Amino acid sequence: MSSSGWILAVCLVVLEGGRYAVWAKEVSGSERNCSAIPPYLPPTAVNTTLRLRDLRASMIPLNISAYIIPATDAHLSEYIAPRDARLAWMSGFTGSAGTAVITQNKAVLWTDSRYWIQAERQMDCNWELQRDGEEQIMRVKLIFYTCPNEVEHIFDVYSTNLAPAGRILKSIPDNLVDKIWTGRPPLPPDNPIRLPDNVIERTWQMKVDQIRAQISDNPYKPTAVLLSALDETAWLFNLRGNDIPFNPFFYSYTLLSMDEIWLFVHIERITEELKVYLNTSCYHSYCVQLLEYSSVRTYLQSYLQRPNVRVWVGTEYTNQALYELITPEDKRLTSTYSPVLTTKAVKDATEQRILKEAHVRDAVAVMQLLMWLEKKVPEGTENELTAAHFVDQCRSEQKNSRGPSFETISASGPNAALAHYSPSNETARKLSVDEMYLVDSGGQYLDGTTDITRTVHWGKPTDFQKEAYTRVLMGNIEISRTIFPAGTRGVNMEMLGRRALWEVGLNYGHGTGHGVGNYFGVHEWPVGFQSNNIPFQEGMFTSIEPGYYKENDFGIRIEDIAVTVPATTKYGNNYLTFETVSLVPYDRKLINTSLLSPEQKSLTDSILFVYYETIRSMVGPELERQALKEEYDWMMKHTAPFLTCSFSLLILLFYLVIFLQAILS
Repeated sequence: MSSSGWILAVCLVVLEGGRYAVWAKEVSGSERNCSAIPPYLPPTAVNTTLRLRDLRASMIPLNISAYIIPATDAHLSEYIAPRDARLAWMSGFTGSAGTAVITQNKAVLWTDSRYWIQAERQMDCNWELQRDGEEQIMRVKLIFYTCPNEVEHIFDVYSTNLAPAGRILKSIPDNLVDKIWTGRPPLPPDNPIRLPDNVIERTWQMKVDQIRAQISDNPYKPTAVLLSALDETAWLFNLRGNDIPFNPFFYSYTLLSMDEIWLFVHIERITEELKVYLNTSCYHSYCVQLLEYSSVRTYLQSYLQRPNVRVWVGTEYTNQALYELITPEDKRLTSTYSPVLTTKAVKDATEQRILKEAHVRDAVAVMQLLMWLEKKVPEGTENELTAAHFVDQCRSEQKNSRGPSFETISASGPNAALAHYSPSNETARKLSVDEMYLVDSGGQYLDGTTDITRTVHWGKPTDFQKEAYTRVLMGNIEISRTIFPAGTRGVNMEMLGRRALWEVGLNYGHGTGHGVGNYFGVHEWPVGFQSNNIPFQEGMFTSIEPGYYKENDFGIRIEDIAVTVPATTKYGNNYLTFETVSLVPYDRKLINTSLLSPEQKSLTDSILFVYYETIRSMVGPELERQALKEEYDWMMKHTAPFLTCSFSLLILLFYLVIFLQAILS
């Protein structure tokens, strides 16, 4: 069977009693109310009664009392294809993070704070929601509600917690959800494609050499590396696909040794042109041997039968089905991330240049949206969904566009308090001059991936809204201007994005930044500000995105993409800072400069002045090239200087320098 079927189960006795869904039609609200009589379910909730019945029936012959369903796929991807959305199909919950436990009379979902309200809107009353902070409770239940000496099937991450209670972990070979999923989406029909030469600096053979050098130099002497994450194979061979929504990946694994290359794909989708490109008709060290995607387990077992072999795996993206095959342990070398992921994190000169160019064109699309909304919102004709469609359309008209990089977060008023809300026909609010509006969107381009968030207000914001926005902007600026030694971990700088909020007792519940790719994933690991991200080196791209969310009222996020570049210091060498490559102005109506000390005000003025001059110099010519006169005027208006006293002096000095340079030249 395909390794994509390796979802794990645990054997448990009955937990507390369940609840059956009843649709109440006379009560209104956006979230379910399972304590009402009868229980109320909003139109966004999914009826899962029959699905749970069928799954529970399939568990009985296998003596499984509880079944675990993660939100990911066989490659441990963040974004998954519709055919792999097993958790969503079973529960109705479509968030990107979550784990379900299903017993014979209970169904429980764990997810983090980003998705609590979404889960309450999408699940029926068959399901109980547990917060992710209560994961330890799930582990305790798995221990204390199981019968000793029964077999449990769960991901290896729980083994440490369960072993002391005498439980045994064992994976099962069949995916029970797939067996009952009628109408499961088929494999997408699109073939992988190769990137054109003008957007790559390194051929796939050069990349193979880079990874082989790391295999050879590793003191633990691996003989091969197994690549499981979808972006690893795509990066290595300069290929892209269309199997995953918003992500240009294709189903694949790669096993790379010092003298052989095995690529596991759906062979029928590899064109003759690609076979020639990959040298599939020969057998030397730069020839790619094509094997069926479903044969990866079988072939990995065969390779492990060879004498003196050791397979290097990155544990973050290797599934249990493959990991458990690599035995005995002396045949396995592990690191958190594979050498491909850590190498891919540092962009070469061509990747840096074209990714910046993609952000210039992307800024045009975002400016078109913001200008359009300024005109249309006062008319009362637009809602969250039409705004999302508009920005997607604007991006589609830009050069090299390949669609959005994720589902646009277009959120007004209380919906913006949900950090990762996306509108639907049922939930879209009409946009109003009386509410804050947050738009987090991005594009896929042949030369880059973008992600940017802007928050605006078209009317009169409250003092608190302005304070919260200003403090979020201060956090964004504080990180982006930081100078730090190369090799510093993002987690050691992350609090800078929160400090201005912390000073008044505010905070936000999501990460402060993530990596971004070159026509790849919009969340590209392992770059970012979390504890499991790798240290920053020159040439890494990351988002910087502090925020604040007031429940049932409004949300604020300011997100820019930045690249790490060398910093000039008085004494030290090998220091870095961030250069912002997102090029869209902030909403000046929401900036309250009176909150800043004189020193902060002067610093903020100077930073915004330089940033806005950069927008004018880089996006202005592109707007003119596209003959977007109205958008150009909008850009000039919204990048006008803040006319404080100190700032006016700065402007005079700036233009004096330009004048003197012109004379001297």
